[in-house]
Amino acid sequence: MESIFFLGFSLHAWITIGTILGIFLLLARTRMPAEVVFLGALTVLLVTGVVDEEEGMAGFGSEPVVIHAAFFVIIAGLLQSGMLYWLTKNVLGTPRAYKDALLRLMIPTVIMSALLNSVNVVALFIDAVKIWARKLGVASSRLLLPLSYAATLGGMCTLLGNSSNLVVSGLYLSSTGNTMNVFAPLVPGLCVTVVGVILVVLLQKFIPERESPEQSFETTSDYTVELLVPTDNPAVGNSVEEAGLYNVKGGSLVEIVRFDKEIIMPVPRDEWVLGGDRLVYAGQINEILELKRTHGLAAADHHVWSINDIDKKRKMRTAYVSFGSELIGQKMTDCDFEHDNDVVLVAVARQGKRIDGQPREIRLEAGDTLLLECPPKNEEQLEYDNRRNLTFFDSHFVPQLGPKTVTSALVLIVMFIVSYFHTIPLMATTMLAAGAMIAFGCCRKNMVVKYIEWELLLILGSTVVFSTAITKTGIADAIATGVLQVCGTNPYVVLVVMCLLASVFSEFVSDVGASAVFFPIVFQEAQLMGCDPMPFVMSLMITVTISFASPIGSSTHMLIYGPGAFRFTDFARLGAIMHVVLLAVAVISVCLVYPM
Repeated sequence: MESIFFLGFSLHAWITIGTILGIFLLLARTRMPAEVVFLGALTVLLVTGVVDEEEGMAGFGSEPVVIHAAFFVIIAGLLQSGMLYWLTKNVLGTPRAYKDALLRLMIPTVIMSALLNSVNVVALFIDAVKIWARKLGVASSRLLLPLSYAATLGGMCTLLGNSSNLVVSGLYLSSTGNTMNVFAPLVPGLCVTVVGVILVVLLQKFIPERESPEQSFETTSDYTVELLVPTDNPAVGNSVEEAGLYNVKGGSLVEIVRFDKEIIMPVPRDEWVLGGDRLVYAGQINEILELKRTHGLAAADHHVWSINDIDKKRKMRTAYVSFGSELIGQKMTDCDFEHDNDVVLVAVARQGKRIDGQPREIRLEAGDTLLLECPPKNEEQLEYDNRRNLTFFDSHFVPQLGPKTVTSALVLIVMFIVSYFHTIPLMATTMLAAGAMIAFGCCRKNMVVKYIEWELLLILGSTVVFSTAITKTGIADAIATGVLQVCGTNPYVVLVVMCLLASVFSEFVSDVGASAVFFPIVFQEAQLMGCDPMPFVMSLMITVTISFASPIGSSTHMLIYGPGAFRFTDFARLGAIMHVVLLAVAVISVCLVYPM
């Protein structure tokens, strides 16, 4: 079967090409989770014989996957010991102007992202930045976008800063047998970072100002109504559905508060109506108030449900619909999300504005902000169960600072010292650091698993296999040869062309996917021209991360998309300029540090 050729490619090569194109189409056109798409593509390659079982499983034991898994444990230790809490509490101050605020935010973010992975730093800072923005009197979007850009820039400086860096270094190891130093991209990464920070400060007028979605949820009395059921009301003794009080025009019944303080939430259709009940509705206020006239209800004597004074038996949580969430396109009335998680959707905001109408009848979109009422249950478990669908940024967990805070910081410092001097391989170094975090009690053993992003590990393992397939089937060699025929054999011209293609490609897919696809091609080009592959590899590592013009090219952009109430085009205003300038800086700096 492999001997069959068409247009110069074998059948296995065409299967690989079709599989990779299928991945990008599914990710762009469907809501299928990324890890499911990648695992499905890996299955295709295995079943058709493009890769054998050993090659298919090798990716999951590769250096990028193992280092990432270990690093999740290290981050758990830093979080639970209070080290990261201490950092976020002390790095921000009270700047005199917006320009000073940008520098106070971006410089520490750059440093932390180089050491702790850009995605983790952005997730950690979002809450603090939103609170800080309110204190400074600026829109949170004006600080969240620089936060994401700074994290991406800082992540370019070390192998641990971005997932794509680890993928490229792992593929380089498998291709050459040589291990990269953890600070290999430091000098060109710093050049790009410094220019990037300067561009953000100089072009701050291009940073969009969007109304924070939380401002739509400042007071629940603006969009909830409590109505009292008189003792002699005809509805008493009937179910809420029979009495016409369940699905009402313009709103939905969120909960019932009994006269004895019992709270019924969510409210089943067959729940009895009792005299003295307080019926809490959410939706369009004017239409809900019509129930006073049509159903003989009375206004409650005072509003007892305020977001700033919540009853101890219940809690308000703000969450954002994640990209790839199964809730996208769904109404709460059409799925079992509320029932399965014992929560109630109270309101929905989109791009900073609350959507009028019955919340449970709104079709959700990526980036929507949801106000949920949750029962008194473990908050971490709620977030863990729903991290595929929702991102919670209103956790009130404040760790206790103490000896373990210092211990976790020392473990991190020792890890980087050992990595710098390359006394033992990077994979072994991170595994030892993760073991030390557990051994010294910096993170609880039963909580470690919850901090590991299993979906990311599955994607990383799969992408390594795709790179193997591209090389094995001759696709990399054919494309590399074709590029050389078009561009000539000048290595600088070839490097510029490949960096341009890879950086544009990464704006529409993840930087990890772009790394896996382009690495075997640029590596093969370097070999065909008889050049040292390091300049090509290092250029690829940095340029695939220059994804500033769209929210889908970077995980950090997707994290801030909902909290900042951004629009898709907001990233292009400043991001397009940064993409062009930083691409040129990246190519020049890499060629100076790693000459041909």
